Amino acid sequence: MAGHGAQEHPHGADRLCAAGDRVYSRAVRRGRVQRQDAEPVPCLLELALLHPDPDDMDWLVPTSPQEVMTRLLRGVHDEVSASQRRVGSAVEAFEWYAGLGRLIHAPAGLEGTAIRVLDGLARIQAAMDEATQACTTEVLTVQPGGIRREAELSEGLHRALALRGRGVRMRDLYTHVARHGQGLLNYLELMGDAVEARTLDEVIDRLILFDRTVAFIPANSDRTMALELRHPALVSYLVTVFERLWRLAIPLSAALPDTGIEGISHREQSIAALLAEGHQDAVIAERLGISVRTARAHIARLSETLGAASRTQLGVRIAQAGLDGPTRGATAPVILPGRESPTAR
Repeated sequence: MAGHGAQEHPHGADRLCAAGDRVYSRAVRRGRVQRQDAEPVPCLLELALLHPDPDDMDWLVPTSPQEVMTRLLRGVHDEVSASQRRVGSAVEAFEWYAGLGRLIHAPAGLEGTAIRVLDGLARIQAAMDEATQACTTEVLTVQPGGIRREAELSEGLHRALALRGRGVRMRDLYTHVARHGQGLLNYLELMGDAVEARTLDEVIDRLILFDRTVAFIPANSDRTMALELRHPALVSYLVTVFERLWRLAIPLSAALPDTGIEGISHREQSIAALLAEGHQDAVIAERLGISVRTARAHIARLSETLGAASRTQLGVRIAQAGLDGPTRGATAPVILPGRESPTAR
């Protein structure tokens, strides 16, 4: 009964529910109420506003309103006293931390903390919002993985729209797989000329750079922690990495180049190069932003196209076809081992 009352009537004596108010008021006016009348409002017994009549257990008598008021005032006094003690402790702690802060001297010319660990999504979002508000010229981002989910895109949409409103230019790098996501296309259409996007076979882990002065990178695998970097040397290095990837990337508005190899798609050529480097299926899938199942389906098709009956033979055929090097652009068709040129007579 007590547990039921706590769920149905989550309140104290200072804020009775309507039903409890009616039953208690009637008990005060009449001197007592029948126990069955109080069954719908177990809160009155739990809060000791009603208690059994010692002369007749089928009836409940009220605690006097004066006693209830005294009890409430005593509780308020205790809460105020506890709050005052907490405030005093907080002031002492603040003074202690402030004293420690005066002992720390930042290097000359370096504002704020060079490297800050952001633990938890709330802190990461707050830091990103702060950097967005301070940004005036440019944002560079690297977004790994495959097709961007709507939730991921909408998560930072308010920041992107705020940046666009201030005339900030944005450049985004994705994997080629992201081209197949309608959500990304909708996002870029919404942002218009404010965002330029390019894609690569694979990119580095997530990176966001604001005005080439502050960068954010993941600090753990599930991205619940991040590093906020403000050290000029680190930020400059990350900018250089981004610019080199940007030059290698293909604009999202342009089609992917033909592999120049009959029967081999651009993605399968990338998978072949990673297989030649000795990577396992899971690693290949992660680097290209696709599922392991999709990666294995492409590997099976690659084996069939190259006429390989085993992984070992597939490695040999990949090398013979010249698929073990960097992804090629459009060239003259390459004739796979064991096949004739379609123009041969």
